[in-house]
Amino acid sequence: MFARTIKQAILDQLGQAPGQPGAAVIIYGPRQAGKTTLVRDLLVDTPDALALTGDDLYIQSLLAKHELEHLRRIVGNAPIVFIDEAQRIDNIGLTIKLLVDHLPIKVIASGSASFELADRLAEPLTGRERTFHLHPMSWQELSPKYRLTAPQTALDDMLRFGMYPRVHMLGSDREREEYVYDYLNQYLYRDLLEFDQVKKPKKVVDLLILLAHQIGREVAVSELAGSLGMSQRTVESYLDILEKMFVLVNIRGFSRNLRKEVTKTSRYFFCDIGLRNALIRNFTPLALRGDVGELFENWFVMERIKRADNARQPTGFYFWRTYDQKEIDLIEDRDGRLSAFECKWSPNGRVKAPVDWTTAYPDAKFTVVTRDNWQELLLVSDEKVAL
Repeated sequence: MFARTIKQAILDQLGQAPGQPGAAVIIYGPRQAGKTTLVRDLLVDTPDALALTGDDLYIQSLLAKHELEHLRRIVGNAPIVFIDEAQRIDNIGLTIKLLVDHLPIKVIASGSASFELADRLAEPLTGRERTFHLHPMSWQELSPKYRLTAPQTALDDMLRFGMYPRVHMLGSDREREEYVYDYLNQYLYRDLLEFDQVKKPKKVVDLLILLAHQIGREVAVSELAGSLGMSQRTVESYLDILEKMFVLVNIRGFSRNLRKEVTKTSRYFFCDIGLRNALIRNFTPLALRGDVGELFENWFVMERIKRADNARQPTGFYFWRTYDQKEIDLIEDRDGRLSAFECKWSPNGRVKAPVDWTTAYPDAKFTVVTRDNWQELLLVSDEKVAL
């Protein structure tokens, strides 16, 4: 079992004294990220906790009945109730509200489809819940496994097969490839078929393949729509769904000062780079690939996002570009402080921040990320990042 960074924060949220008003913890995240394993680890010292799953049709019917005495009989004297795949239960937000408002109980609800779960929780639980996002593994969580492994070997594994926990429990490259392909077919395709908003699941997969070939580059929705033979509105809807399904992350352009800064376009990154490689059917070792720079950038951007989320540090993530093609891969905005990162797999000579950037943002940090220094940028505090 891997130690998950957000575990202590969830324990702190659940650690109110018995008899105090109830509390709800919501854990979002993609399938196979380890939500159920994490919660069972959280409850290992609470043997009288009650675990229920929304995959069970009987449980769905029980928890969809919004009567306090009925729910009281279901939970009994359990101090904590865990509801897995909560998005499958009708009006689950109202159910949880009744429990935490009227019983001295803690509720943990997990779900893998954020837009379903969020829609069903938003209004009933406003102000009553704490939300956590469980990503696939971060380098910080995975690093103990690779403590006796050369950094380049670890990076090769991560950039080829991604960061899902199961990937790093398998012994051979073939098993890892099969797992990621199975994930693509069994989870992603199946989820797309379940959602009424997706009228043409095959088109969504075609959209993902197009994006897989242009990670780190700005995306014009009109061009995507033209390539797919779909309306721009439909493509925008599908992109939004893929974000909420934890498949893609949308990074927007950054600007505070310059009129020539680009702000209205997007770059899309895959939440897990292994899924991207499965879409294009390419798990070739890094030394034989022509897209290693794009893989490295996608992976590093996601690791920085995980790092901020896991530490509960609200952070804005952007790219920066001017109309005359000066650009920086990643900008982080935290508490008004800016940090800029330029990813270079094989830098040739000294890489400097663009003059337009340093002039407009003289107090911002600028760091070149390479295959030699990525570890320190993911494990040390921001104050130690080199200027």
